[in-house]
Amino acid sequence: MRYNIRGENVEVTDAIKTYIEKKVGKLERYFNHTPTSDVHVNLSVFNDEQRIEITIPMTDLLLRADVRHNDLYAAVDLAVDKLERQIRKYKTRVNRKNRQQGSAKIVFAELEQEANEQVVAEDDQDGVEIVRTKRFDLKPMDSEEAVLQMDLLGHAFFVFENAENGSTNIVYRRNDGRYGLIEPS
Repeated sequence: MRYNIRGENVEVTDAIKTYIEKKVGKLERYFNHTPTSDVHVNLSVFNDEQRIEITIPMTDLLLRADVRHNDLYAAVDLAVDKLERQIRKYKTRVNRKNRQQGSAKIVFAELEQEANEQVVAEDDQDGVEIVRTKRFDLKPMDSEEAVLQMDLLGHAFFVFENAENGSTNIVYRRNDGRYGLIEPS
């Protein structure tokens, strides 16, 4: 894994870098092959509160943890624990799904994925300002897997390609805590 460690209001020392690389590096044991993904780590300090955000984009999965704590090293430990839970939850889900379909062996695939983000600050004629544009490849999946991805990311909605009919669908979290699905007609 390639590490991109940045600090905001905090100096990123060699000791901090080494500790983060050691802790996040332990996640490699969950993969069949050593991941070549970038690991984006943002450290920040505000009012004596340490915040760490770790993002690991992969082809089939985006791992993300955001933790606030008084101690930076404890925050790193908590963030790595969150990432471990996400990986185990995803692997369990994928293994269960493929066992039901009769697959012989499940390989937790890992390929590089570049997050294609482009910041756009253009004013529309109606006065609507678009401050960010994201581009990404839609992965074919069913609605259950899309809900799992949405929960792992901590988002309120998730756009995906329906594996059954190839259409673009959206799952979202409703105000009552349940989920909704938007399909084109």
